[in-house]
Amino acid sequence: MTLRHLLPATIARPLAAYSHGVEIAAGARLVLCSGQLAIGPQGDVPEDAGAQAERCFANGAAILAEAGMTLADVVRINAYVTDRAHMAPYMAVRDRLFAQPAPASTLMIVTGFTRPEFKVEIELLAARP
Repeated sequence: MTLRHLLPATIARPLAAYSHGVEIAAGARLVLCSGQLAIGPQGDVPEDAGAQAERCFANGAAILAEAGMTLADVVRINAYVTDRAHMAPYMAVRDRLFAQPAPASTLMIVTGFTRPEFKVEIELLAARP
């Protein structure tokens, strides 16, 4: 499947490693992942925001694998962190996991999640023919 990463010259370049938009060809299969928190199979939650981002993406990758997809099929990321201090660790993980051109992406700072130990939540949208 050919994706077209949209980076118009008439607007400012992205502030980080993401595309302003991604065009998906008609007929593609789509998988939308619910927001993933950093909960391990045994219910454990890492303390560090970077480790939480790793776990969130690993959980998302497991969901995509159920549909025969991988993180390479991700076209959009919506991510949420509970503090500006968590942005850099999250972005370091995201930038390592996704090749250029990167998916479309939004990162928001929120006041919290369902439990206070959660610092990162990630939603994924993936597409494959």
